[in-house]
Amino acid sequence: MMERKYWMKILAMAAILTRWAAALTDFNEGCSQYKATDLSDFTSNLNDTFQQLRKQLESGKHFATAQQLRGSSPVYGMVQCRKYLSSPECLACFSAAQSAIRNCSTANGARVVYLNCFLRYESNIFFNQVTQEGRFGSCGNKTALQRTAFRTAAQKLLQDLQVATPNINGFFAASTKNISNGNSSAVVYGIAQCVESISKAGCGQCLSAALSDIQKCLNYNQGWFFDVGCLLRYSDSPFFPLNQTIDLSPFLKAGGNSRKKKAIIGGVVGAGGICLILFGLLVWFRISRKGKMIRSRGDISEVTELRGPVTYRLKDLISATKNFSEENKLGEGGFGDIYKGVLKNGKIVAVKKLAIGLTRRVLSDFENEVRLISNVHHRNLIRLLGCSSKGSELLLVYEYMANSSLDKFLFGEKRGSLNWKQRFDIILGTARGLAYLHEDFHACIIHRDIKPSNILLDDDFQPKIADFGLARLLPENQTHVSTKFAGTLGYTAPEYAIHGQLSEKADTYSYGVLVLEIISGKKSSEIKDNEEYLLKRAWTLYENEKQVELMDENLNPDEYTHEEARKVIEIALMCTQSAASSRPTMSQVVVLLKSKETTVLSEDKPLLKPTFVEPDYRRVREHHQDTSTSTASSNSNATASISQLSGS
Repeated sequence: MMERKYWMKILAMAAILTRWAAALTDFNEGCSQYKATDLSDFTSNLNDTFQQLRKQLESGKHFATAQQLRGSSPVYGMVQCRKYLSSPECLACFSAAQSAIRNCSTANGARVVYLNCFLRYESNIFFNQVTQEGRFGSCGNKTALQRTAFRTAAQKLLQDLQVATPNINGFFAASTKNISNGNSSAVVYGIAQCVESISKAGCGQCLSAALSDIQKCLNYNQGWFFDVGCLLRYSDSPFFPLNQTIDLSPFLKAGGNSRKKKAIIGGVVGAGGICLILFGLLVWFRISRKGKMIRSRGDISEVTELRGPVTYRLKDLISATKNFSEENKLGEGGFGDIYKGVLKNGKIVAVKKLAIGLTRRVLSDFENEVRLISNVHHRNLIRLLGCSSKGSELLLVYEYMANSSLDKFLFGEKRGSLNWKQRFDIILGTARGLAYLHEDFHACIIHRDIKPSNILLDDDFQPKIADFGLARLLPENQTHVSTKFAGTLGYTAPEYAIHGQLSEKADTYSYGVLVLEIISGKKSSEIKDNEEYLLKRAWTLYENEKQVELMDENLNPDEYTHEEARKVIEIALMCTQSAASSRPTMSQVVVLLKSKETTVLSEDKPLLKPTFVEPDYRRVREHHQDTSTSTASSNSNATASISQLSGS
């Protein structure tokens, strides 16, 4: 009898393995390129995190998060199974993912994705992430039968899933759609699922991106796309129990057309990643702009579903920063000072303290930065960890960058200490960050203030773009917007500084100037001993085929070849072409930098002489005097830039 029960268990497990094993064939593994700082703490925290996740799955859950913060290498973990799995099936998938993710060894972040589950861990909290660079998916290898009718039905089913799922408790929906074509009939099956730690708006945003990606699959019999916040999948054959399907119609009315809403600027970068207190401030600011006086933060009960960065206690941040002492001050941001803080668990953070007595413009910049940085996630963009609000104090908590900002290594006390590899990595990483903002996020974000002080460096001198106070969105189907100038002169494209024509190519121009500064170690507006300013000198050397003379004298000539130097300078000059249309996109810049080709120019598209900053730039002073820089502290620098660069 005991032997019979034993074999019954074996057969039951075999049946489970058979059902979910096919889903393991679609597999993705990603390991962070960075290593944990303390391997002992990291390994211990990782093991404990996995144990916590397993216990939650064993209790019947299909979604779980856990964290272990001991020592200097904290670990945050997340697992999610598709809700049509039984509890044993979910645990089996988790075990497979846990085994596979161990291949990442000492990486401080990793993820493993199967169609039936995924597992992820990071050294920073990511539970509210909606999308991330590198989302992926797959299309079937067979053309769908009744292709036109199938495509129409699949399209409608996926659209309904995208709209309905955010309105369903638990963010999961499985449904079907009949395919009608003459006398024959068939069915398309589909599911949508979001991670349960993001907001309703974030779920809709993630599925909207997945729906856009999956369009290319609709002529095939199946397809799926995964992002860090969701999965969308369809097939011409059932892959979930049919008793799991639900009627989507009640949830469609509540959702509306989120794709249409996405085109609205406020909807694209919605407040899904903002602390409730911050949201209250933003509501207050919007009302006050209309001249209405209020005495409180207003009723925010309707946004209690928002799940954003961690909310820190003010007294903990005061303690962490030693009461915001001068010795802990790291610098000044667009609307407040920034301090180094050490939390009780030992984690080092950067705390931005919002200034008191704020103007409407500063509040607008603050709103802009919080809304954008809460929804944008990329390894070369600064990460917002949390916030705090009490009385008049409003604080933002960011990841700490041990090596501060790039300007200190180019022009400050650490000048000349960066080697060639470090400089090239900074050039490439910054390009990747901008490419994500311009092309890989769900809306084109223009930073507007790319310069060395806004490029922060981590322990490994990897760059992260910071200070999104001036960032703007480029509306869909528009090549540019007309707006007042804001930024830092010396890095600003001529068409924007003079005519107010803003496009993502303005960032490309700023990037080109930044690259020249990185390789030369000279400021763009600095003129010594009657020398030409940086861009003009670079062009003169290029015309005379003496580009290498631009290289920083502190660099060891043995660290780079003349071909490498010329290539990077040519890319910088491409980015600073007079016509915005002649400048490459930032994704093209990334490709060029990574290419092994020694030249990036072609005979049919030669470089044209840039428009140098002549006295006409004084128009900027006349027309844009009130918005000449991103911070009050840089106003004098901007004025100096005007006179220096114009030759007056």
